[in-house]
Amino acid sequence: MKFITSRENPFFKQLIKLGRSAQERRSAGLALLDGIHLITAYQRALGQPKCLIMSETGRDSGEVKRLLAEKREGAGTEGAHVVVLTDTLFHAVSPVKTPTGVMALIATPKVEDIPLCSGGTGKGESFAVLLEAIQNPGNLGSILRSAAAAGVGDAYLSPGCPDAWSPGALRAAMGAHFLLRIHEQSNLADVARKFDGKVIATSLKAKTSLYGTILTGPVAFVFGNEGAGLSDEVLAVVSEQVAIPMPGGTESLNAAAAAAVCFFERVRQMTVNR
Repeated sequence: MKFITSRENPFFKQLIKLGRSAQERRSAGLALLDGIHLITAYQRALGQPKCLIMSETGRDSGEVKRLLAEKREGAGTEGAHVVVLTDTLFHAVSPVKTPTGVMALIATPKVEDIPLCSGGTGKGESFAVLLEAIQNPGNLGSILRSAAAAGVGDAYLSPGCPDAWSPGALRAAMGAHFLLRIHEQSNLADVARKFDGKVIATSLKAKTSLYGTILTGPVAFVFGNEGAGLSDEVLAVVSEQVAIPMPGGTESLNAAAAAAVCFFERVRQMTVNR
């Protein structure tokens, strides 16, 4: 167990950069997980993190003590290093206003690290989501969370999306990152052209209802920018446009809400048709 008390410590400086800079995370291939839930979700899916980081106060909490006990017992894979920061230093690194007292440093999983998903059907049908220029990290994380819950295997993110491994996206996704094959900086038009199945976009102007569309085969849903929607380039290569019925008269749905409705309509259809 290593104690760090100085702001000049190189490891502390690296943690600051990783928390604030997408470019630093990409170049280093590292990301920070804040809190017990994310850390345990990572452990269940991919094993031990590279390093556990805790505050002086946080290491005395019951949850952190259990985490350390599991590490000592060899839970998961080879044990992680443990670093303790002063409360002041930990607060400077933590991405939340009220720090949880424990973080983990991980190697950002590669696509091939995540097991292939059959879309929750057991029959090998592809189920994917394509995201174009989603603005808000929280929205991105929420979409990924719903996608993982619904059995989506692959998430393709355009260059205009936030960093998938940003603190905000990680918190909102609640562990979905370790269940999805996330492809950042993707050319969505190319992905759509190569997808062997339906590529479906939602549109307020579409005449076909989501609930009248057959979703039991390979499906990729496409969602666009919260304000501008999908680009003409992407719309030109989708195979269908559908509308989500809104009898209440609301003008539109939040992108994350629309995605959840679409994902779980497919889940419903797959369940009914088994």
